[in-house]
Amino acid sequence: MRDFGYKADELFCESVSVRKLAERYSTPLYVYSRKTFLEHYGKLQAAFRSVKPLICYSVKANSNLSVLKTLVRAGAGLDIVSGGELFKALRAGVPSRKIVYASVGKRADEIEYAMRGNILLFNVESLSELEAINMIAGRMRRRQAVAIRVNPDVKAKTHRYITTGHRQDKFGIDIDRARDIFLNRAEYTNLDICGIHMHIGSQILDARPFVRAVEKVTNLVQRMKSRGVGIRWLNVGGGLGIIYSGESPQTAQGYAKAILPFLKKLNVRIILEPGRFIAGNAGILVTKVLYIKETPGKNFAIVDAAMSDLLRPSLYEAYHEIVPVSSRSYGRSKRIRRYDIVGPVCESGDFLGRDRRFIGLKEGDLLAVMSAGAYGYSMSSNYNSRPRPAEVMVTGRRARLIRRRETYKDLIRSELS
Repeated sequence: MRDFGYKADELFCESVSVRKLAERYSTPLYVYSRKTFLEHYGKLQAAFRSVKPLICYSVKANSNLSVLKTLVRAGAGLDIVSGGELFKALRAGVPSRKIVYASVGKRADEIEYAMRGNILLFNVESLSELEAINMIAGRMRRRQAVAIRVNPDVKAKTHRYITTGHRQDKFGIDIDRARDIFLNRAEYTNLDICGIHMHIGSQILDARPFVRAVEKVTNLVQRMKSRGVGIRWLNVGGGLGIIYSGESPQTAQGYAKAILPFLKKLNVRIILEPGRFIAGNAGILVTKVLYIKETPGKNFAIVDAAMSDLLRPSLYEAYHEIVPVSSRSYGRSKRIRRYDIVGPVCESGDFLGRDRRFIGLKEGDLLAVMSAGAYGYSMSSNYNSRPRPAEVMVTGRRARLIRRRETYKDLIRSELS
């Protein structure tokens, strides 16, 4: 996270003091680096430039409109998974022909909305969904382009909740059934079945599962083309891992080097769907220590951020580095103590980090939870009737509020009594 670093013992985002941001906007607070979003998008562009891919940023990773607009203005398309994400994508100004719609459970009204929006492709997850889209397209007197999401039965080494390409996962269609759909595509009179999609999981550090999956899907494309099936799009999904703490993930260049030999065999357009790779290390969550609680068995630092603000540690037991915003507050203390960093929510699973080492940690200190730009705010909630935090985007020496902090009135805005 090179755009987050210390200057004179104080954490900065680009050229802005994180402490000053916390003082201005209060905590908990999400802080993003615009430069990081754009650099990571650019790395994928450069790595795959030989095949000129359509890079559709995965909206679910971080759906703030300012984030979406930043990437869309740089040329990105958007990968969406709901009608709400489609609404935000269109508000962000993305050309509709750069929108790809995934998700295993698209409702009829969402499908109609996407068709009216003239999106590029639906990624179809099941035979039932294919039939539903065909029926809706007929009713709307349209011919709709779709890609078949293939489950390549490749198990990626990642958390079991974020693996999506194994036969026991709920995602995609097995290769044999996908082949039959293509060979019988004339039955779907309102569809242009013109693409193949795959996505095997998230936070994958090793190229080998991608290579196995791409090889299987490439073989399917070649077999179908030999049978006269006009496949124009191959969507290889996302899933590239990032550094949370000590990982050695593949680079964009390394990933491209591993799979480009397969892609270059095909005369098709390539789509990529990165999310975490672009957004993960572009953001942090800033929180304040409310209380220090020392017990015979464990020490706790109780902070004002909670699982309702950053769910990943509680949901996946995910590890995020947690660092002091200012080390000057430690004074002359040299004693290292271990703390669980926990929130105020009434759940034993409400923690941001366990057994973390700090020197002289005290009440009032600010902490930064690193690598929180993806699946942070987008997975947040109002559990325990907690208003969600503000979000700030930093560009060089400037910081701009891109989402105001929720108020108590926001908690009941949609409720009827």
